[in-house]
Amino acid sequence: MKTAIVTGGTKGIGAGVVRMLVGKGYRVIATYAHDDEAARRLEEELRGSVAFFKADHTRREDTYRFVEFVRKNAKAINCVVCNAGVTLRKSFLDMPDEDWDAMMEICVNAHVIILRELYSLIEQQSRIIFTSSAMANYPHATVVGYGVAKTAVQGLVRNLVKVFEAKETTVNAVAPGFVETDWHKGKPEQIRRNIYDKTAIHRFATVEETVEAYAFLIDNGYVNGSVLEINGGYSYK
Repeated sequence: MKTAIVTGGTKGIGAGVVRMLVGKGYRVIATYAHDDEAARRLEEELRGSVAFFKADHTRREDTYRFVEFVRKNAKAINCVVCNAGVTLRKSFLDMPDEDWDAMMEICVNAHVIILRELYSLIEQQSRIIFTSSAMANYPHATVVGYGVAKTAVQGLVRNLVKVFEAKETTVNAVAPGFVETDWHKGKPEQIRRNIYDKTAIHRFATVEETVEAYAFLIDNGYVNGSVLEINGGYSYK
């Protein structure tokens, strides 16, 4: 049985990716930061096919603890989905250093550590997929740090292609736009309508539609160093 690693695997896109991987026959080792109940429910739903490890990836020591957990529980890795992230909505001038550092740590640094430290376990012809964001490609005044962190993710994807060339392993990213997750459920209707008006499909993506992009990148062995946008034809103008 193949083994997949997923960071941030209990909610939204991450949970959808975990379900998709289990459906493809993978055993999944996934992280989550806070929601014990969500992890328990998903473990019960997937009946032993997923093991969750509690790790707040803004804390570097948690990331290293997760690396040790994987080393003890996996002989080989066939897929890594670098999904964990955090959005801190503050204006650029009001953002303290710790918020900026947290976004960079979880989106970029934690995944660099995981891939570097687990490199020897990653098998030939594996798949590495990052979750980027449309906010890496379009300006947004209240998520500057998030947009910059996700832009760094895309740069990392393109450079890691050479790192994993000898393993014949592809490295790509999915850049979702607005997706119907718990994060967006509390948005006022007027703000949602404003977003719909900027999107040619005039709605948010479903989690399932977004996860199909990850499945495509797992199934396709030629796409490499690419960023697959799933934004419904979004334009910030």
